[in-house]
Parts: sequence; C-alpha cells; structure tokens
Amino acid sequence: MTVTIVGAQLGDEGKGGVVDLYGDAADVVARYQGGDNAGHTVVEDGTEYKLSLVPSGAVRGKVGVLGNGCVVNPRTLFEEIEALRERGLDPDVRVARRAHVIMPYHRVLDGIEEEVKSESDQEVGTTGRGIGPTYEDKAGRRGVRIGDLLDPDTLRERLEYVVPQKRAVVEDVYGLDVADLEDPEAFDVDAVFEEYREYGQRLAEQGMPVESGAFLADARDDGQTVMLEGAQGTLIDIDHGNYPYVTSSNPTAGGAATGTGLSPGVIGDGEVIGIVKGYLSRVGSGPMPTELGGVEGDTPGYDEQGAGENEETATYIREEGGEYGTVTGRPRRVGWLDMPMLRHATRASGFTGLAVNHVDVLAGLDEVRVAHTYDLDGETRESVPATTEEWGRCEPNYRTFDGWADADWSAVADEGYEALPANARAYLEYVSDELDTPIYAVGVGPGRDDTVVVERPL
Repeated sequence: MTVTIVGAQLGDEGKGGVVDLYGDAADVVARYQGGDNAGHTVVEDGTEYKLSLVPSGAVRGKVGVLGNGCVVNPRTLFEEIEALRERGLDPDVRVARRAHVIMPYHRVLDGIEEEVKSESDQEVGTTGRGIGPTYEDKAGRRGVRIGDLLDPDTLRERLEYVVPQKRAVVEDVYGLDVADLEDPEAFDVDAVFEEYREYGQRLAEQGMPVESGAFLADARDDGQTVMLEGAQGTLIDIDHGNYPYVTSSNPTAGGAATGTGLSPGVIGDGEVIGIVKGYLSRVGSGPMPTELGGVEGDTPGYDEQGAGENEETATYIREEGGEYGTVTGRPRRVGWLDMPMLRHATRASGFTGLAVNHVDVLAGLDEVRVAHTYDLDGETRESVPATTEEWGRCEPNYRTFDGWADADWSAVADEGYEALPANARAYLEYVSDELDTPIYAVGVGPGRDDTVVVERPL
C-alpha cells in the first residue's frame, strides 16, 4: 500500500509532521520531488529536528528514499546524515541513480539570476540553493545524475561539456568575472570533478544508490508499506501553481508517480492526504488574495501601501505559529484560509483525506475568516484562475466563523475530535464539506502527540 502526502497550499503546511505521525506504520518513506529548499520540521520526544533533504521518516528509523524526481546536493545530504548520527540516530537513506545532482555552479547561477531579476521586480523569492538551475539542466539534457557520480569517466565527460557553458553564461550573459565570484571553483572542471567523484565514492561505499522504481516496487511486493512525501505545495507546482512564482517540480500527486518510478495506478490505489494549514502562509513573492498585513520585500505593493490595517492580526498569527522559513529564516506572509485554492488542490491531486494543522494557532481570535469564493472582473470564481495576473486581481468573498478560546491542547489530542472547541469543529467541518473530503487528522501543536487522529490510513 502507498500513502502520498501532498501540500494543499503554498508550502509550509506541516507535511513533515504528518509523515512523522503516520510514519510508524510505514516501512519506507520516499521523497518524490524538490531538493534542499524543502524545509520540514519533526519533533520527537520534545526534540526538534530541522531537515531539508533527508526524508522525515529518518527520525522514526525508517528507510528513506530520495526518488528520481528529486534534485540532490551531496554536500547537504552528507551534512544532514552526519548531524543526525551525532544526535544518536542511524539514518538509512537511499538515493535514486536517476536523480539529478545540484552542482556548485547551479547555486552560484541561482543567486546571480535572482539578483538580476530583483532589479526589475521580477524575483521569484528562491532559496538560492540551485534548485531551478538544476531542473533547467535536467530538461535541457545537460544534467549530471547520481549514477554519473559513480563512474569517473562519465562524470569527467559531463563536466567538460557543461562547465564551459556555465562559465560563458557568467561572463558573456551577465558580464561578470568568474574570478570575482564568491565560489570561483564552481566553474573549474578539475575542482568540481575531484569533489563530486569523492561524493560518488561515499555514496557507493555506503550502499546508497538504488533504482528508485524497482526498489519501491520490490518493497511493496514484499508486503511493505510505502509513504510518499511531497515537498512545497500545490500552488507552487510548476504546472498547477501560480507561474512564475513556483518551484521547478510537481508537488501534486502526479509527481509521486513520475518522481519515484511507481505507476499512477499504484499511487491512485492508495491514500492521498492533503495537508492544510488552518490559515495560509507564504514565503516569497506572488499573489495572496487573503493576505493579512505584509512582509517587506515579498508582498506586492508593500513599498507603496505598507503593512496595511490587518498587521496586528498578521503579527499575532505569525508569532503564535512561528511563521519563519525553516531553510531561510525569512518571515512568512500570512493570511486567512483560501477555499478556492483548496478546491483547486483537491481536484489536482484527488485527496482521499485531509490533515488540518495549526488549529491551535488561531485560538484567541474573536473571529476567523475564510475566503469562500473570489470576485474576478465582476464574476464569482470558486477556484484559482490559471494566470498569476488574474489571481492577483481576485477579491475574496469571506465567510466569518466565531473564534475559539485557547485550550489544553495535549488533553484535546488525547481525548479526540469531540474534545476540540465547538467553534473549531464547525470551522473544520465547513472545510471538509466544501472539499467533500473527510478530516483524517487535526494538528493542535508541534509534537507528534499534539495531533487529534481521526483516521489512520496505514
């Protein structure tokens, strides 16, 4: 059996916590897209683990797989594994031979391009970790894959082809001198070859490279359960998100098939759980119709209008929810829940269940609002429009719910769904009814035990 975990919003929904919650019954946890831009936090016995590449199941002692849809920075991978070992864990991580490798020149070029875009207010708000340029090279058929690191002759051949191209981009397109860059060795064939040949040796010595699809299919054939973990969220999906403010891969459920080598039928026969934050948050630029307040440098129009009249509510939610990026530390933009967004996500991935997190963060507010529909150019819309420009013109039509008081959330988690405040249940039941999808879990705190479990898919 498979269970696929999909972010239903703009990322940061708490996917890692849900993987950790249900992961005890899984044997294998596989990431199917993204790279070390995908921060996720897991809390185990009061200890917080912040991961960006290693699958969340590592904290549970599960086999972790980075599927072929991922882009892998070996530096980050080995640093995270060593950090987990220093904390007493023994992570068993496998990496798809077909997964593409983030090279040093990808990271440098990512930063240069974002800086150039910022001069014309076109920046996307990337983490600068080389994710986009790596996927670009993958699509351009000039990428380096994990399998290439295992064969020095092939690795040398790949680098001798691509590194001069990257140097030319820096010098001829951006007009920069490679020698003046922070990491000039990123454009030196010999230096890159020596470092990444060594990574290939370490991967091989530790038995980490696998054929992802075959490895996961064999696990299923042996009766093991497989959990598939997406990074980011639906609205930053390269195809189904608000382009160009998107990541470079497919966080939606379809990406679980292409990003692991398992068939769409296998994914569809399992559970697909949509992870929802009880409000909305976003790191970086792009439209956000329900935004409260604003974040300088990210919120469109901030320089002209400032934080706006709802900054007090925004600050309350941001502080209560710890809304700062796991990878970047940047403050997240926050807003009310957006039902058109969730309808779009449910259709794109076919959710069989929902996990709604951070319900406790909203406690203490007099009222909680939800965008039920949008107005766009005089028409009512129930889903997200296809273009970013149209989405930016959408005006929310809100429904208002009575707020709920703070509670002993640990006791609520122990006692179950009916122990939730009545107004919180009304809020959750509205979401479930609108999406025609049952609530599987309700997050009321950061820890594994701070969750009201309604349904266990495994």
